[in-house]
Amino acid sequence: MELFLHYSLIPSLFIILVLSFLQRREHRRQTDDTSYLLTNHFEIIIPLDFLGTFSNRWSYGIAFGATANKIMFLFSEGYQPLQIPQWAQAFVLLIGGIEVGLSHLPFFACLSSEFRLVSSILGFSYSLTWFAVTILHITQCPHGQFLGSYETLVFYWPTLLCLFFLLGYFLHLFVKSLRVHLGWELQTGEKPFLELHQAEHVKQLLKRRPLQEEKKSWFQTRIYEWDPCFQFPSRMIGTTVLAFICLYLFIVIEFCMFLYVRNELDVFEGKLESYLTSMNHTGTLTPIILQVKELMNVTKGVWVVTILPASLTCVSYLFHILACYRKHMKRLWAGNKHFLPLKFHNPSSSESVVAIARYSGWQIAYILWGYLIIHVVQSLGGVMFMYGLVLPVIHNRGLEVLQGLGIGILTISIVLGLMILQVWIATSFFLQPKMDTADKQKPLALNNRKVFHNFNYFLFFYNVLLGLGACLSRLLFSCILGTWLIARIDRTIMQSGYERADMGFRAWIGMLYVDHYHTNPVLVSFCHLLITGHRERRLQQAVQYGHLSQSSGARVSARSRTRWLLLQTLINNPRLVMLRKSKSGHGSQEFIQILLTCPES
Repeated sequence: MELFLHYSLIPSLFIILVLSFLQRREHRRQTDDTSYLLTNHFEIIIPLDFLGTFSNRWSYGIAFGATANKIMFLFSEGYQPLQIPQWAQAFVLLIGGIEVGLSHLPFFACLSSEFRLVSSILGFSYSLTWFAVTILHITQCPHGQFLGSYETLVFYWPTLLCLFFLLGYFLHLFVKSLRVHLGWELQTGEKPFLELHQAEHVKQLLKRRPLQEEKKSWFQTRIYEWDPCFQFPSRMIGTTVLAFICLYLFIVIEFCMFLYVRNELDVFEGKLESYLTSMNHTGTLTPIILQVKELMNVTKGVWVVTILPASLTCVSYLFHILACYRKHMKRLWAGNKHFLPLKFHNPSSSESVVAIARYSGWQIAYILWGYLIIHVVQSLGGVMFMYGLVLPVIHNRGLEVLQGLGIGILTISIVLGLMILQVWIATSFFLQPKMDTADKQKPLALNNRKVFHNFNYFLFFYNVLLGLGACLSRLLFSCILGTWLIARIDRTIMQSGYERADMGFRAWIGMLYVDHYHTNPVLVSFCHLLITGHRERRLQQAVQYGHLSQSSGARVSARSRTRWLLLQTLINNPRLVMLRKSKSGHGSQEFIQILLTCPES
C-alpha cells in the first residue's frame, strides 16, 4: 500500500492537469508574456472551498474518510522514505502530508469540478483503482499478528466503505451528466451566491417573533435542536467523519498493543508461577509475587472495561463540538462576544487565516490523544476502585473498608458542615436586614461589628488548616477536569488570563472569526443584493442598446458599441486621454479614480 501510494501520484497528476486545462479562468489578465497561448484555459483547481461550501457536504466528508488509513500512517510516523537525522523529522512528515494530499486530490477535484461528465469518469476510474488495490491487499495479506485472520479487514473496512460510496456517487454523477449532455434533462444552474439556509436566516431576523414560543421536547432542550436556518460547512462535516474513522482505527491499534502487552505479561506471570511452584509457595518473595500477579490481573481487566466509556466520551465530544460551533457562530452573528475571553475579542487576522488550515488536523489529533489520556485516567480510577472497594470485599475485609469509608465521609461532612455554618452565621448576624421585601439577598453592609471581628479572629487559625485541604482539592479538581476536557478544542483548560497559551483554543477562535467574516448570512445577503442589482442594471442597459440598434436597422457588435461609449467618454472628459492604461499597465489606477469622479462619464 505504501508503494502504491507513491505510484498513485502519476495518475493523480494526470487527472489534476486534465481538470486544470478544462477549467476556464473567469478573469483573464492581458499581459505580454507567453501565457496568452493558453487563452482562457488552465486554471488551478480548488479541491474544496473550506469556507463557503454547503453542497455535497457528505460527499466531501466521505472523501476525507477515504484518507483515514493514510492519516493514521502519518500519525504513527511510519512514513520513512529517507534515512535522515532526527532533527529533520518534521520535514519528512511535511513531505508525507503533501504526498498523501496529492494522491487523494483527484477525489476532491472531481467532486468540485464544473465539468461533470469528464470529472465523473476520471473520479470513478481513480476510485475504482484504489478500491481494487485495497481489496487485493486485503485478500493477499488478510492475517495479522494480533487479531488473527481478519486483522487487515478490520483496519481497512472504513476505507472500503468510503471508496464504495464514492464509486456510487461518481456513477450517479456520470448518468446524470450524460442525460444532460444528450438533452434528456435540463442542466442545473450555477452555484448560488446566497444559500437557501442563509436567506431563511435573514427572513427569520426580519420576521416578527410570536408572543408565545412553541414548547420544545426534552430532546430539543437537553440534547440537540435541529435548525433549518443553519448548515455546517463541508469542512466541519469532513473533519467529523475523518475524526470518527481515525478514532476507530486508533482504538483498534491500541487494542492490538494491549494484546501484545497482555501476552508478554502472561509469559512473565508464567515465570512467576513456576518460581512459586519451585519454592512450594513458602519463599520470602511469595507475598510480593502474589500482589504483583493480582495487580496485573486487575490492570488488564480494568483496561478492557474502560475502553467503552473512554470511546463514548470522545464520540460525545465530536457531537458536542458541532453543537458548540453552531452556538458560537450564532452568537457572533448577533454581535455577542461575551462568551470569549477579552483577549480574543480582536484576534490577529493572520493567525485567524492560519487557524482554518490548522483546525481540522488539530481537532483530529486532540481527539486521538484525548482518548488515550482519558482512557489512562479512567483506568487509574478503576484500579483505585478495585483496590478500595472490590478487592477488600473479596479478601473478607469488607467491614474494615466500610468502617474507613464511613469515617472518611463523616470527616468530610463535618468540614463541609462547618463551612456552611460560617455562611449561615454571616447571613444571620453579620449582615443588615433587606432594604425591600422583594430583594433576593441582604445588602453587603456589616452589622454587629465587634462580634464580627472576634468571629474572624478565632476562625483565622482553623481556616489555615482548612485552606490546606481546599488547596489539595483545587489541584485534584484541576487535574480531573484538565484530563477530562483535553480532547475539547472548543474549551480552554487554562486559567483565566493564560488562554493564549492554549494553541488549540486559539485555532478554534480563529476559525470561528474567519467563518463569521466570510459566511455571515446578513453580509452574504447584502452582497447578493448588490450583485443582483448590478446585473439587473447591466441587463437594462443591454436592452436599451439593443432597441437602439434595432431602430437604426443595422447590427452593431458589442465590441463596437463599447468602443463608441469609450470615445464618447473621452470626448466629454479630455483629461482621461493622458491617463489611459498602456501596455505596461501604468496609469490604470489613476484612470479609474478620475473616471469615478467625472460626472459626465
